[in-house]
Amino acid sequence: MQSAVDRKVASSKQSTSQVERHSTLKYPHRLNFYDISPQGDITIEEFETCALDRLRVLAEIESSFARNRPYEELKEVTEKQCSKYLPLASTGAHMVDRDAERRKDHVGHFVLRLAFCRSEELRRRFVKAETTLFRVRYDSDVHSEREAFLNSRDFDWIPVSDEERKQYETELAAASPTSSKETSTRAERYYKVKWTRVPDLVEKRRVFLKGGYAYVPSREQSSIVFQEFQTNLTKALDMTAKALPRLDEDTRIVPILNNLSQGFLAGVSSEWSTAEAGSGDQITAGMVDDLARKHFPMCMRNLHDTLCRDRHLKHFGRLQYGLFLKVLGLSIDEAIAFWRKSFSNIQDDKFNKEYRYNIRHSYGLEGKRANYPAKSCQQILISDQPGSADSHGCPYRHFSGDNLQTALLSMYSGQGLSVADLPEIMATVKAGHYHVACTRVFEITHARQGVKKGEGVGGGESVTHPNQYAAKSRELEKEKDDVDVVMD
Repeated sequence: MQSAVDRKVASSKQSTSQVERHSTLKYPHRLNFYDISPQGDITIEEFETCALDRLRVLAEIESSFARNRPYEELKEVTEKQCSKYLPLASTGAHMVDRDAERRKDHVGHFVLRLAFCRSEELRRRFVKAETTLFRVRYDSDVHSEREAFLNSRDFDWIPVSDEERKQYETELAAASPTSSKETSTRAERYYKVKWTRVPDLVEKRRVFLKGGYAYVPSREQSSIVFQEFQTNLTKALDMTAKALPRLDEDTRIVPILNNLSQGFLAGVSSEWSTAEAGSGDQITAGMVDDLARKHFPMCMRNLHDTLCRDRHLKHFGRLQYGLFLKVLGLSIDEAIAFWRKSFSNIQDDKFNKEYRYNIRHSYGLEGKRANYPAKSCQQILISDQPGSADSHGCPYRHFSGDNLQTALLSMYSGQGLSVADLPEIMATVKAGHYHVACTRVFEITHARQGVKKGEGVGGGESVTHPNQYAAKSRELEKEKDDVDVVMD
């Protein structure tokens, strides 16, 4: 990925010797300001994989913002996502390839810069999510390693001398009071920086201001670091945006970047994105009605209800619903039986001629014999937009507000959803966080199984795939049944 874009993104202050030093030392710290772009060759597969795994973490951070999670809860969710998709062991850890982990983190960051530099809104959201990820890592880093990272950079802060600290002792104590018996104004170290570098502390009146400088106590030192990270990244994204047009003709990379830039819209599905037929428990055609009522997300519940009412679904509706049922565990024979029964108004000859082939094709038994995966939330949201007569798509995005509320109460009132829940759901819909709305509906309708607000489909994770929703719902029911059997 050593390209004109990378050279543009790298700071003009960097010299060739710095790049060589970076290459030699590889990644000495877990924390990273991403000043220097990755060096050497990167395959297209690595290019995409590194970015997708990082995007899964950032998308969950954005979901946490949309759900108004407090920082400690956001931190817990982010750390779980990082351990799953973007682990970064401490420098002192053994039995892990630290350089490989840190290279993946480094490459993924720079690929996402390319994807998210193309509009002011995308840049703003990327900077916010990345700064939060940096803060989570900073707060959880080993103290000695964090200090080593801070000492490796010049943050251009001025240590306040003992004389100056004594001179303004009263003002410093008033601006940054502490209840700790161990830390006092006399014992604590202070640093001077231009007040514009710590706007959050100035806004909260937690620093003493004098002559254009803010006197920052050591316990608030992180604010300087976070603001520096945010400022540097914002400038780097602006530079990347100016260089990006040079990539417009690269037919390998541009489609990947286009797909990645949609990642905040619906989150990024994980194992479900490559789920294959038969990965779920085997189900029969006769079980679908009951499963739909108990376990389906709204998009699939809407398709099922439409099919039951009209005895038919249009092409994209059949495709979306059929692939979902395949991954749910409906075998090819049961799928043919299900669709044949559902299309009861159609004669056998017409069904065999116009529909059977397409069903077999989706299972990889006809045509090019590709085993198509079920569509993720992201794919449902951005592809094959439904018209007024269609039933596919995402109801949270494609239904009108009134129709959505009516449909929610019709489908889920029997599972605990009430009118009182609608304002919160509709607020996330209006903000464009459709998968967050779906996740909240999952929590409400599974409260009887012990799911609490903020837990999502497990570990605080949001819904990013219809099959993920259905699988977790069935899992919760099974756990409840097992508990009931033990109690009996």
